[in-house]
Amino acid sequence: MRDAGLERAISAAGGVRSLARQLGVSQPAVSTWKRVPADRVLAVEALTGVARTTLRPDLYPPADPAGGLDSTDAARAAEYELIGTLLWRAPDAAVLTRLAKLRGDASELGVAHLALAEAAARTDADVVGREFFDLFVGLGRGELLPYASYYLTGFLHERPLARLRGDLALIGVERAERVAEPEDHIAILCEVMAGLIRGDFAAEGIDEKTFFTRHVEPWAARFFADLETARFARFYRPVGTIGRLLTTIEAEAFALPA
Repeated sequence: MRDAGLERAISAAGGVRSLARQLGVSQPAVSTWKRVPADRVLAVEALTGVARTTLRPDLYPPADPAGGLDSTDAARAAEYELIGTLLWRAPDAAVLTRLAKLRGDASELGVAHLALAEAAARTDADVVGREFFDLFVGLGRGELLPYASYYLTGFLHERPLARLRGDLALIGVERAERVAEPEDHIAILCEVMAGLIRGDFAAEGIDEKTFFTRHVEPWAARFFADLETARFARFYRPVGTIGRLLTTIEAEAFALPA
């Protein structure tokens, strides 16, 4: 029997077939779900509008109003989630519609948000899907390889990935079945950062500053700068800008005396 969160998501998507199509997975795969898999929660939330706290309250418990995040940390977590969602898979039409409504201000980050909204408004899911393929998948390989091991060593599946797996094990994050990507993919790191900021994960010696300093700061700004100037990047250029600005701001903030 499906849980209530999954049932709501299926209903909001227009049925199992529609949800599977929007997620880019097979209908039989979705039909076997009893609840939304952990690695699909954020994508299902973005596609259906059903909150993650409803989809998987065991992973995303409702915030305690008395002890919830302050506005700055909530905004930081939202930025990481935005980047992680867009770099994990190409957005569909529904996500593009929501992105086109993003607001900004006169700050660099605000201007980047406005640029992303404009890019979302003037494209469509097919065009962005081809761009995503050219950038990150390709025939053989994409233009960019969004992995810590590659940026830090020039090869995949190297020591940075092993060190990351050790820290992920400490905070109780495990690789989901059927996920082929190694855990040092930038989208996964962004989602872990969001979870650490929200307090979803906890372990002695591993907090958001430690995780950022070990696994994000050494390479992510370079990746995002490469994304800003990538030959195939159109829609994803402002995504690169947002990522570069976020990681720069985070590095400066974490460097300040406690």
